[in-house]
Amino acid sequence: MAIREFRELRVYQQAYEAATRIFDLSREWPKEETYSLTDQIRRSSRSVCANIAEAWRKRRYEKHFVSKLSDADSEAAETRTWLQFGYDCDYLSEETFDPLDETYNQICGGLVNMMKDPEPWCGPSTTHEPSVPYDS
Repeated sequence: MAIREFRELRVYQQAYEAATRIFDLSREWPKEETYSLTDQIRRSSRSVCANIAEAWRKRRYEKHFVSKLSDADSEAAETRTWLQFGYDCDYLSEETFDPLDETYNQICGGLVNMMKDPEPWCGPSTTHEPSVPYDS
């Protein structure tokens, strides 16, 4: 599949959909959580997407590409932590928490797989998504 921009990457699409879902869910959280849990989870979930976008633009330089993917992975792990707090504080039901947590687990797995073998993704001539699996 020809990849022209970061928005076409499956891992980005998963992250964007999950961040959008988190935003919608967090609208219902208590006002006293606005500056702690709500802002933190929104920021970290959106940062996953932003770091994937930056990694894509830095793919000419393998080390920069991997560094930005590592940042995305860290933000995804942070998001999982905030999701756990949301669940433990009864802001998220198990039916809502489990699929979101699993989505972020898959995102982390995909990012790690991309970091383990960045060569197919890197370089100015990369226009096709390599056959290297990255969605765990």
